[in-house]
Parts: sequence; C-alpha cells; structure tokens
Amino acid sequence: MSGPLEGIRVLDLSRVLAGPYCTMLLGDAGAEVIKVEPPAGDDTRRWGPPYAGGESAYYLSCNRNKRSVALDLSRPEGREVILRLVRQADVLVENFKLGTMERWGLGYEEVLRPLNPRLIYCSISGFGRTGPYAGLPGYDFVVQAMGGLMSVTGEPEGPPTKVGVAVADLTTGMLAAMAIAAALVGRERTGQGQRVDLSLLETQVSWLVNVASNYLVSGTVPGRLGNAHPNIVPYQTFRAADREMVVAVGNDTQFRRFCRVVGLAELADDPRFATNAARVVHREELCRLLEPVLATRTADEWIAAMWAEGIPGGPINTIDRVFADPQVRHLDMVQRITHPTAGEVSLVGSPVHFGGRRGEVRRHPPLLGEHTREILAEAGYTPAEIDALLAAGVARQWGEP
Repeated sequence: MSGPLEGIRVLDLSRVLAGPYCTMLLGDAGAEVIKVEPPAGDDTRRWGPPYAGGESAYYLSCNRNKRSVALDLSRPEGREVILRLVRQADVLVENFKLGTMERWGLGYEEVLRPLNPRLIYCSISGFGRTGPYAGLPGYDFVVQAMGGLMSVTGEPEGPPTKVGVAVADLTTGMLAAMAIAAALVGRERTGQGQRVDLSLLETQVSWLVNVASNYLVSGTVPGRLGNAHPNIVPYQTFRAADREMVVAVGNDTQFRRFCRVVGLAELADDPRFATNAARVVHREELCRLLEPVLATRTADEWIAAMWAEGIPGGPINTIDRVFADPQVRHLDMVQRITHPTAGEVSLVGSPVHFGGRRGEVRRHPPLLGEHTREILAEAGYTPAEIDALLAAGVARQWGEP
C-alpha cells in the first residue's frame, strides 16, 4: 500500500534526533527520503552501546525508510552533488548551526530557492535564526532546562529533572513533519515552495500549554508537583499494597464513581471535595484520606475495579512490561525487519495508520553510504564520475575502501 506522501522526495541533511525523526515520519507516510551524511556518518551511529550489527540502537530508532549517501559538503564537489539533488527534490531538511549552509554555498534564499522554486526548505535550530541565542548550539537537555520544563518536573523537594526521553527534539521533529506537510499542501495552491523554520526552544515553550497559561493568567511561578497535576485532583500516583499506580480522575462524575470504588462514597458530597476546583484547593487533605485506603489492595486489584467503572488509571510499566502489555502487542507496535549486518532487528513501528494500515517499514535504517552509488547515478553522474568522487574522498560507498 502506498502512503499519502508517495512521490515526494526528501533530502535529509539533518543529524542526531529532531531532523531524523521528522524525516522518518515523512518516510513512514510514503515519502522517498535520502539521508545525506558526512563521510564519518551521523553522530548517533556511535551513540552506544547497545549495538546491533555495528549500528547503535539509538541510530536504528529514527532512521528507517531512508537511503544513505555519504558526502563531504565542505568540498565544492560535494556541494555540486547537493545542487543536483535539490533540482529533483520536493523537501530539504537541515539542522546545522546557523550560517553553515550559507558558508557551503547552499543558502536557501541565495542559491536553493532560485534553483528550485518549488522546494520546501525546513530548517531546525536550537534557539531560532535571530536573537541573542541564535548562534548557540541547541541540545534537547539544554532546551529542557532553559525552556522551563525541568523547573516543573520532579518532586517538590527534589532537584529539577529532565524527561526520560528527548522530548524537545521529538516534538520539534513531529511539528516539523506537520509543517512540511502543510507547506506541501500550500504548494499545491500556489505552485511555490517556502522556507519553514522551527527551533527546539520555541517548540518546547509552545507545549508548556496549561503550565504557561497558569503563569500568564495568575503571575504565580509554577513549581514541581512530582506526579501530581496542577489543575486536576486526584490525578497522580498512589502507593497500592504492592507498588505505585496512576489514578487520573478527570471530572466530578468520575470522582463520585471513584469514591464508591474505594469505599469512601461520602467524600463526593463533602464540600471540600465535591468539585474539582475545591479538590485542587484541598489537595493535601484529600490525599491523606485516600492514601491509607489505596494501600490496602494491590495495584492490579484497584486498576481492575477502576476500569470496571470507567475511571481512568493504570499501572506504571517498566519498558519490558510495555512491550509485554496485551494492548501494545495487539497493536503490533514492534516491527521485525531484516538488516544487512544485524540480521533481524526489532523496531518500534509507526503510530500512524493510513487507510486502516500502519505506516509501512519499507527500508531498514541504512548503512553509512549504503546507497551512494545509486543516488549519484540518479543525480546524473556517470560510473567514471562516481568512481572519481569516491577516490577523492568526496563521497563514500558502504563496503568500499
């Protein structure tokens, strides 16, 4: 089954996570993605252990559905290859430090737009193209700190804490894929491409959502609440008899049912707890009443009782339990693919379904320069010219010296 982006060609000049995650999503949707790497490869190829067949698990996680060409873009011959590829491309994605593309003679306004007016040029940066931080390198960890996320993550008396995955990178990649798709739709109307810019900082600040709005409305600086919610109660973890679990009561009707489940039906009519607004004010009092009761039964028993009454909640799964979970298994979220050096490897599948079918894993995450020869040939280079580029070190083909 072809995806909705079949026929769209994407040049992926990005590395590490935000850009590669974006282009992987485009590839999952059917786009043809050419991953342009330096001769040494994407940094994440070395971010291990663990490794499989010489490839890091980190690299494998965000580079399926791509072909790889290895080029030295600092050299004029490498620049010429990109110019040829741009003529055939619909989208280019890059996340170099500000000014790098211009220094290589590949600036959008000066060179690439005149060459291909239909090109969608997506630039991902740490802090934006202008302003006092524009030239700084951007890493997810730094942006989680500077963008406020760490200040509201962790226990109230504990240190600021980062999220366990690189959420600033990942959400920027998701938004970049959405923005590119929107720009492609816009091109159908205007016939013209455009530049799309995103930064990790802007993305992260944008999804502070209710936490940011709480501050902007009240002027009160939010702090850390651990696993509690600033605007909903009870919406947090509780200790059952055997382990922690999540209770996520989202409205007053659910709270009334929850009170019956835990044998404290009278709390639903207590003026301190009858409405969510009152429960937020009296958060600590309510939790002191709930904690000893919830500690009397196992997490599985409470969760089954809550689910039977339509009350949101669930176990706190370790990663092994996630992939053993019956719903995750039913959704077939683990995809087994054949890889040329690692044999059969498992990857997390696309979460998006098109026409009732999951975005297909058509290609394994490529080896460094695995497709250099074929991509150069598609760009119009003769076999002799390709040999010369390889011999000069401008390009690199996997498996060749």
